[in-house]
Amino acid sequence: MSETNLETSEAQTNPLSRTPNKAHQDLEVKDAQIIFNSVWNALEEKHGRRRLHFPRELILLGGAPGAGKGTNTPFISEIRSLTCEPIVVSSLLDTPEMRAIKDSGNMVGDREVISILFERLLRPEYQEGAILDGFPRTFVQVECMKMLYHKMLQLRAEFYNTEHRSRFRQPVVHIMMLFIDEKESVARQLKRGREILQANEEFHRTGIGESQEARATDLDPDAARRRYKVFKERTYDALQSLREVFHYHFINAQGGLSEVRQNIVKELQYQSSLELDPQTFDALQRIPIASKIVEHARQQLVKRLDGYEMEETELFRKVIEFVQDKIMPIVRHHAISGMAHINTEDEIFDNSSALAMLIDIFSERGYRASVDLHRIEIPESFDLQTGKINCRLKRVWRIQIRFKGSEIRRGS
Repeated sequence: MSETNLETSEAQTNPLSRTPNKAHQDLEVKDAQIIFNSVWNALEEKHGRRRLHFPRELILLGGAPGAGKGTNTPFISEIRSLTCEPIVVSSLLDTPEMRAIKDSGNMVGDREVISILFERLLRPEYQEGAILDGFPRTFVQVECMKMLYHKMLQLRAEFYNTEHRSRFRQPVVHIMMLFIDEKESVARQLKRGREILQANEEFHRTGIGESQEARATDLDPDAARRRYKVFKERTYDALQSLREVFHYHFINAQGGLSEVRQNIVKELQYQSSLELDPQTFDALQRIPIASKIVEHARQQLVKRLDGYEMEETELFRKVIEFVQDKIMPIVRHHAISGMAHINTEDEIFDNSSALAMLIDIFSERGYRASVDLHRIEIPESFDLQTGKINCRLKRVWRIQIRFKGSEIRRGS
């Protein structure tokens, strides 16, 4: 059975860095199946299938050394509205249970990693989603991730028509790779090492702050290069192997922090087809997406305005004259605020085409116009014998014009 020692030096070669022959790969797949089944059966026995509530969203986060993974993880959590702490797999391996395994002379292998990780994912705080930092890292872990996803789909189908349906939602898995090249990675690692050494010197000299532990790879260029090589042969290859199964996001992390975060936002922009339950998505398909509606809006506006001029010339000119004489003086008066309200009883707007023309005229000129019809009953006569009040209907069109207001420069 394939058991990978995760406590060995990062400079060691991972099985993913080699191209295994088919027999070897088939053996690892069988090992993954045995490990997964063992872990899954233990979870079912402990919790019961009805309580196997895994996160709706999983983000598998990988990054080159110095790519800013730790810096950007809180930002990723924020834009995905995840309030739980990320699950750092290396930290899971430092629990009392894992230390006991290592202290007894045994290795922390794939079985232990899968077992403790899956158990952690069942915690209530991860139901909406979780970021997995440092998983998967081996071929066996890759296969187990695929199996977990298929199990989540099976559970969803199994409980779809039951009262527990809401607890088994459509799973979404994102792979995020923060990537920088070797030269940049080595430079950032060494810069981090220098900063830690300087901070420690300041601490020992003044007693202010606290001492920090520097990684050996942050102090030695050769070690930094080896660490980058291990990343390429380990985490990078592991996550690359899943890109055809899950949503893959390659983040260029070479630039400054603001640029990198713009890249992250762009990659994680909401896409309903990826995140909604398929049945929900199909139901909403009848409503067109706003971007599709506005795509040709300008051309349609031009077509309508030209049609008014050519087919309803007299009415169109009257509406333009009304806008010029009655509305624009009020709009100019409210140029600072960027909003004007006009009430009118002009009979021209008894014609619904005149209202459409009015709105289109302002749209073409860069304003936003809306019109609301307000009906008011005005008493005209009173019948002394019956006590009946006779009213006439007063129609008032309330026009609202919005535009960008003036920015007044104030002196100091």
